[in-house]
Amino acid sequence: MIGRILVLGATGTIGAPLVAALVAGGQQVRAASRQAASMPGAEPVHFDYADPSTIAPAFEGVDRVFVLVPAGTLDIVGLVRPVLQEAARRKVKVVLLSVLGADADDNIPYRQLELSLERGAVPFVILRPNWFADNFHTFWRAGVSRGVIAVPAADGKSSFIDARDIAASAAAALASDRFDGKAFNLTGPQALSYAEAAAILSRALGREIVYTAVDDRTFIDGLVAAGLAPDYAAFLASIFHPVREGWTAGVTGDVQALTGRLPRPLEVYAADHVGLWG
Repeated sequence: MIGRILVLGATGTIGAPLVAALVAGGQQVRAASRQAASMPGAEPVHFDYADPSTIAPAFEGVDRVFVLVPAGTLDIVGLVRPVLQEAARRKVKVVLLSVLGADADDNIPYRQLELSLERGAVPFVILRPNWFADNFHTFWRAGVSRGVIAVPAADGKSSFIDARDIAASAAAALASDRFDGKAFNLTGPQALSYAEAAAILSRALGREIVYTAVDDRTFIDGLVAAGLAPDYAAFLASIFHPVREGWTAGVTGDVQALTGRLPRPLEVYAADHVGLWG
């Protein structure tokens, strides 16, 4: 496809490898971030979800956009809908990063964003990734560095997916119209409990990482003590409910369908990021 691609959150966990993949594939990329950060091969542009005046300028001259929900927000629809409306106004194709299970209930905010695309008139692709493997070096980094993963997952399993595989899937969806009008559930190749994930990290780091199952209250109190707002901490606790219920244990072939290759196992993720835990 010919044209320019706008990548929102270009410097983030998904955005950075996505920009790199698109540039490597010969695409023209506009890399959007609050700092308008320079990225190799891409045109930087200022964009801030909290500042609606930055939306229209970021869309100038693009025909495709990668949209994701920024971390730390509870008003998912209110924050992202203006972006989707601008894409619809300009007839820009949207690749939306949703979440696994969003289609279970139309009242889920992510599903409401999906429905706005499904009911609209512009091309779209919906990507629903499972829990990120990268959470172990972002959200849970301090705990892993201390040798403990303490989350309210009980014995539930998740098919953790490497952010690089999400980015590669998004790049494929942006670079072709073959996947338009479809939704893809992105998972890693194997469902693992947090205890099994801790064992994999232990082997990669050469020291013991222990999983401790905690209850929601303990988890929330710990997050609040670390500086998170109580309502957002409660939200983070709530999203472990599907893990405990076994709803995140499925494995799909959607990464391979989009990219032509299998997703990375957690062992590869751990080996590639071993230096980040100190």
